[in-house]
Amino acid sequence: MHQSIWTSKLPDLLTCGSRKTFKLNTGAEIPAIGLGTWQSQPGEVGKAVEAALNAGYRHIDTAFAYGNEKEVGEGIRASGVPREQIFLTTKLNNPDHKRVAEAIDTSLKNLGTSYVDLYLMHWPCSTDPNDSKKHIPDWDFVDTWREMQKLVGTDKVKAIGVSNFGIKNLERLLNDPSCYVVPAVNQIELHPGNPSPKLIAYNTSKGIHSSGYSPLGSTDSPLSKNVILEAIAHSKARSPAQVLLLWGIQKGWSVLPKSVTPSRIVDNFQLDNWSLTDEEIAKIDAIPDRFKVCGDSWLPIKVFFGDDE
Repeated sequence: MHQSIWTSKLPDLLTCGSRKTFKLNTGAEIPAIGLGTWQSQPGEVGKAVEAALNAGYRHIDTAFAYGNEKEVGEGIRASGVPREQIFLTTKLNNPDHKRVAEAIDTSLKNLGTSYVDLYLMHWPCSTDPNDSKKHIPDWDFVDTWREMQKLVGTDKVKAIGVSNFGIKNLERLLNDPSCYVVPAVNQIELHPGNPSPKLIAYNTSKGIHSSGYSPLGSTDSPLSKNVILEAIAHSKARSPAQVLLLWGIQKGWSVLPKSVTPSRIVDNFQLDNWSLTDEEIAKIDAIPDRFKVCGDSWLPIKVFFGDDE
C-alpha cells in the first residue's frame, strides 16, 4: 500500500484551519480542506487543481460523473507536488454499480495514477446503464457496497466510503449482514442552509467522517449576502466564504469548496491563525433559511427522506 506523508511535510498543523487533518476509521488522515471540482468547466479544472496544490491544498475531490478526471490528473502532474503528498478522492458513477472493478480501473487510467486515497459510491442509486430513468431492479447500493469492499486491501484504493447517504440508507447498509467495512467517509451537502445535524451525529456515532460539498452554498448562494455571515466576516477582516469554511471545519467535518479562480482558491485556503468563537458558531448555526443545492428529483429513485435535520 502507498504511504501518505503530507503530514510530515506540514509539521505545524493547527487546531483549526487549512492545515488541519481529520483521522479516518482506517487510521489515515484526510485534510480538512480540499478543492471541489463539481461543475468546473473543461479547460479550467487542470489549472484550478494546479493552482490549489501550489497554494498548499493537499486534498483534491473529483468524480467520474464530473467528466474531468483526466484534467484533474493533468493538474496534479503540472503542480509538481508528489502524488504521495496528495489525498485524492473520486467516485463510482451510478450506471457503474454492477461493474465496480472495471469502473475503478477506468478512473485510475483517467487520473493517471495507480491508486486513490478514497473511493466513494457517489449516490445510493444503481441506475440502469441503458436507461438513466430506471433503477436496476435486481441490484441496489447494498450489492454495490459488497463489490466495493473487495477493493479494500488492494493497491488501488486506500479507503472506501459513500456520498449522499442519509440516515435511512446508512442504517440499511450498516445493518446488512454483507457489510463488514464501515464507510470511512460520507460526503454530503453541508452548509448553514443544509446543516443536517442528525445526520452528522449519526455519522460520528458510527465512526464515519463527514465531508461537506457545496460548503459555500454553491453558485449565487444566498449565504454570500447573509447579514450574520457578513457581520462576522467584517469583525474578523475575513470574507463570508472563509467564515463558512472555518465554521464547517470547527464543527468537525472536512470542506470541499469549488472554484476555478486562482485568487479565490488561495483565499479559501487562508484559514490559519484565526478561529470562530462559540458564540459566532452559534449565530451561524441559528441562520434559519433552509435550501438544498443538490436534490434527488433527477434520479430514478428517491434517496433523501428529510430525516437528517
